[in-house]
Amino acid sequence: MLHSLMVTLHLVAAVIWVGGMFFAYMIVRPAVAALEPPEPARFWGRIFTKFFTWVWIAIFVLLTTGYQMLVVEYGGIGAAPVYLHAMQFLGLVMIALFMHLYFAPWRRMKFALKNSDYPEAAKQIPQIRRIVAINLSLGIANVIIGAGGRYFLV
Repeated sequence: MLHSLMVTLHLVAAVIWVGGMFFAYMIVRPAVAALEPPEPARFWGRIFTKFFTWVWIAIFVLLTTGYQMLVVEYGGIGAAPVYLHAMQFLGLVMIALFMHLYFAPWRRMKFALKNSDYPEAAKQIPQIRRIVAINLSLGIANVIIGAGGRYFLV
């Protein structure tokens, strides 16, 4: 029963993070491009404020459930199959990239928005977009490995 709960929470957290990035990058980004300055920066500021809270929650859940399953199912990372090592590696890279995004360009953007410096806030968007694109790619790769890794990464 505990394993089912851990898997479910792990998957929901992954869907929230990766699905949120997909939606932001593939759906919202093109729509926001039609807005006149300074609306795009203000709009992204509102979106990121809410989404990044959910990303922090997702990271906590992913780490907690992922390592709990590794310990309970395999006795630790040493005995885990190679596909779980790949998922862990990609997940840790994603977390590092998100932390950089959060504490560097997002922090600068938030400060600029607070001071109504919309041109400076807008200058942060391309860097955030690049990091999201990389993390989205890594997240999709992680979903593929999670779904089929046990069959093709042995």
